[in-house]
Amino acid sequence: MGWKTFAEACRAARRVSVSAAMGALGAVLFLNAPAGAQTPGLPAPWHLGMQPAVSPVASEMHNFHDLLLWIITLITVFVLALLVYVIVRFRASANPVPSKTSHNTLIEVAWTVVPILILIVIAVPSFKLLYFGDKTKQAELTIKAIGKQWYWSYEYPDNGNFTFDATLVQEADLKPGQMRLLETDNPVVVPVNTNVRLLVTAADVIHAWAMPAFGVKKDAVPGRTNETWFRAEREGVFYGQCSEICGAYHGYMPIKVVVVSKEAYAKWADEAKQKFATVDGPSPRLADARVAQ
Repeated sequence: MGWKTFAEACRAARRVSVSAAMGALGAVLFLNAPAGAQTPGLPAPWHLGMQPAVSPVASEMHNFHDLLLWIITLITVFVLALLVYVIVRFRASANPVPSKTSHNTLIEVAWTVVPILILIVIAVPSFKLLYFGDKTKQAELTIKAIGKQWYWSYEYPDNGNFTFDATLVQEADLKPGQMRLLETDNPVVVPVNTNVRLLVTAADVIHAWAMPAFGVKKDAVPGRTNETWFRAEREGVFYGQCSEICGAYHGYMPIKVVVVSKEAYAKWADEAKQKFATVDGPSPRLADARVAQ
């Protein structure tokens, strides 16, 4: 082994050592991440990976992600092995007279067919997931989300057709325990274990209604109504944000969803009918003000 070959081997060993050290550091940080990092519906410092799934669509997305991760890892290892083999086998000192072979039918067929097979393996679960997350045939509740600059409006056509706006709670008005840039004055409330049909549109520019824990990210396009669905399988508070650059205050239109029991939801819906305006109708609060005058 010449000095140059030895030096190259040492440099490669150092690179491998650094990579291994970084991987070990990442594992330590992951294992010692705070418990809040795994809280559903809420991002947290040192949170690695995706938020825990609380809906069937999000669970399938995570499974598909894991499948792709295995495929990508195997491809990377295979290509790395080929590179190492070529570097060692065909280096100048070990192969002073290079081969003049220009074609290999078997290899050319293999590098065409194998990627096609890999794409088929990826395409089948990909299309199944796309259709699964597109819409539900058994919707038990419908909610319409309307993106506006820069807040969201919601309509509940199945519960008296009331509507309300959900605007950002300013930092100065936050209460203890509330999340900066994620709290809204009127959260979306849905019952647990209920198929919710979500209709998404916009009043001005393109927005996007995104809720990572639900596996939902749907564009809100003016003049068009898009449809998706979710079923929250546990109670709790979940946060999302507009995920389409929609103007100067794009980062200030969060989404807050509170998942409650079906009994609590029925009580909230009855109260909401009295509190909020009906679609294309007067606001109860405005009507009370007129009576007082």
